[in-house]
Amino acid sequence: MTVLDPTRLVIAALIGLAVLLLMIIKWKVQAMISILIGAITIGLLSGMPLEEIVAAVDDGIGNTLKGIALLVGLGSMFGAILEISGGAQSIAVSLVKWFGDKKAAWALGITGLVIAMPVFFDAGLIILIPLAFSLAKRTHRSSLYYVIPLLAGLAVGHAFIPPTPGPALVATMLGVDLGWVILVGVCCGTVAMIVAGPVWGAICGKKYDVPVPAHIANQEDFDESKLPKFGTIVTIILIPLVLIVMSSVTNIVPALNFLNPIFNFLGTPFVALLIATITAMFILGIRHGYSMEELEKVMTKSLEPVGLILLVTACGGVLRYMLQYSGLGDVIGNAVANMNLPLVVLAFVVAALVRICVGSSTVAMTMAAGIVSALPGISAYSPLYLACVCAAVAGGATVCSHFNDSGFWLVKSLVGMSEKTTLKTWTVMETLVGGTGFIVALIISFFA
Repeated sequence: MTVLDPTRLVIAALIGLAVLLLMIIKWKVQAMISILIGAITIGLLSGMPLEEIVAAVDDGIGNTLKGIALLVGLGSMFGAILEISGGAQSIAVSLVKWFGDKKAAWALGITGLVIAMPVFFDAGLIILIPLAFSLAKRTHRSSLYYVIPLLAGLAVGHAFIPPTPGPALVATMLGVDLGWVILVGVCCGTVAMIVAGPVWGAICGKKYDVPVPAHIANQEDFDESKLPKFGTIVTIILIPLVLIVMSSVTNIVPALNFLNPIFNFLGTPFVALLIATITAMFILGIRHGYSMEELEKVMTKSLEPVGLILLVTACGGVLRYMLQYSGLGDVIGNAVANMNLPLVVLAFVVAALVRICVGSSTVAMTMAAGIVSALPGISAYSPLYLACVCAAVAGGATVCSHFNDSGFWLVKSLVGMSEKTTLKTWTVMETLVGGTGFIVALIISFFA
């Protein structure tokens, strides 16, 4: 590998990242193209030989996709089956019954957290928000009293807990076992959901009277008799999580070492998710009256947005390898060492800055993971500490959602709020989710 001038490396990186941000923010260039051009700009301006630039692109795409491609595809199909079967509504309706109307906000927060793991944020919101509106209509409260906890749960599941693509990608780039990421993500996410969900939702519900949209208020309630059973849905969703966690547990608990070969295979993320998807096909699909032909169409349709996700993710891998192969990772690593800044804090700050500038949480996670994973000696940290770094990246990539985030406009339009009210409610909620999750991760990292 060619040794390059550190000053030139830093200048090249600043210019390349500036080009990337300008293309996305000002010129509205597609994120995949912007990241790729930004990464190549860094390579060219830093003086990397052309063959090393090509190698960084090839290795970045190949090594990133091999760890994430199957997860995103299987997760998308799993979520589609859960959606058409009414599984999401089943969990929400059951929890609301058990918690009662007074504590239904907690039920919606838990539902959002669970559903966002296999279902994309946008899809989960569209599926579940009618239930939040129906509760608001029945209790004569502001819709925010129930919508905010639902949004918080969805945001937490989307950001912190694999097999959601974001944290799975960060874990892959940092080389940390998904079992640790799930355990830390659940701890961070649970606290974040409580603070940003029922607690902040109650404050918003009292302060902002947002009525149920007229077109929703006139809709009929769910036909609960047609929904699958609560226990069935939860069991299927837990299959991949339990298998992945058990793979980690059998490796660290001596008494369970004899189970290593079995759970190392079953707990491989794509195997665990494949088992869950096949189970969902038969129990939620065929047993609920869907033919294999209908399931095939639904599952194929669910893969349409996967290509974009994978390409943006792969180009983030290119950025990581460009920083690493150019030697900039060593430069940043030395600078961080001199600042005595914990890696968890650095990861959060980088992700938050990109999130504020670009808007996309996926791009923020990708860029932050690329920069952090290029640092020297990253593999020397313990799995628990690296899992905390993953959570910190997720937290930073969640905070401060505003006008450049598509989620901001989706929530505004679905709930029927003004931009000002959306900033005061949704944006604060996202910042509470990310900030609280980061603080919990930082505390856990002290014991790693």
